[in-house]
Amino acid sequence: MAERAKAVRTAIEDNPRVAITEWRFAPGAETGWHRHPLDYVVVYRTAGRMRVETKDGASPVEIAEGASFFRKAGIEHNVINTGEAEVIFVETEIK
Repeated sequence: MAERAKAVRTAIEDNPRVAITEWRFAPGAETGWHRHPLDYVVVYRTAGRMRVETKDGASPVEIAEGASFFRKAGIEHNVINTGEAEVIFVETEIK
């Protein structure tokens, strides 16, 4: 299996209260397996189709522009852009 391109991570803010990061996924790009040490909020700047992989399997996710969600820290996962357009979201980790 060919290795996927990696999503591009750009730090926006990192202070004692939050770390804010912009993520850009070309079609087929992934974050790579990772685990968040902090609770976090994601806000999508673009619509898109993603696949979220965990140790328990994979789930397709349809995202609307402007959609947001909160997640607790700790679950190891990989996020992949399965659509045909770039997907952009902003992630805010809560310290």
